[in-house]
Amino acid sequence: MSAEQKALELPSTVRGDTGGGARRRLFADFAWEPWALAAALLVAWQITGNALAGEGNPLLPPPAVVLRALWDSLPELGRGTVSSFLILVPGYGFALVLGVALGLLAGTTPRLARAFFPFAKVAAPIPPTVFIPYAIAVLPTFHLSATFVVFLGAFWPIFQNAASGALSVEGRHRDNARVLGFSHFEYLRKVVFPASLPHIFSGMAVGLGFSFILLTVAELFGANAGLGRFVQYYADFADYPRMVAGILYTGAVTWAAMSLLDKLRHRALFWLR
Repeated sequence: MSAEQKALELPSTVRGDTGGGARRRLFADFAWEPWALAAALLVAWQITGNALAGEGNPLLPPPAVVLRALWDSLPELGRGTVSSFLILVPGYGFALVLGVALGLLAGTTPRLARAFFPFAKVAAPIPPTVFIPYAIAVLPTFHLSATFVVFLGAFWPIFQNAASGALSVEGRHRDNARVLGFSHFEYLRKVVFPASLPHIFSGMAVGLGFSFILLTVAELFGANAGLGRFVQYYADFADYPRMVAGILYTGAVTWAAMSLLDKLRHRALFWLR
């Protein structure tokens, strides 16, 4: 065998061909479709905005005008983000803890299942937005009422998915835990909870999306600050560049939170990769 043939049979890292192969893999793994769609939507927005602006219609300002308004509004949007998260985090966090705990208990305890599941079939489909005016009227502060509405929106998806995960645990695992002498709490912690994590994360994602929706809707009713209030305030004054900037900023914050949750899921469920 010649020296050239031996060299061709060596791995690319040995031959020194590291740059070209790495670049090809990088471009092969690059997801260009979302960027292409974003570029197409941006071009369509620019064309439509320019056409409407020529007719004197300010309802859809061009992207450059919105980006300028977004840049000028960043300090106010930052304060609104803090105000919104002071409502979102307690409501979603309490829903997460209570939803997972009750879901796992209901999924492993027949008496609790008979008590909770019929009630969930009635209460879960009710849109939480119908409770907003009543919560604002009954609870002493807007912060408490908005937190309660966010809790309602996140609780049912988390509870139902946690219960579904607990019900999906195979009977042989329960029998093995009984043979090993596990208490019910140990069975929940060491067997049911890890096995239910994929379902729990699915419920967390749905609940987080609902939480942002309900937070924004609640802030439209009576908030003095927040992302929803920012959009409503400038819509009332017909400042459409700032209003659209607030909508885009809210979408970016929601996307960042959902992406962070997805990364957490990816790290926690490493055995599913």
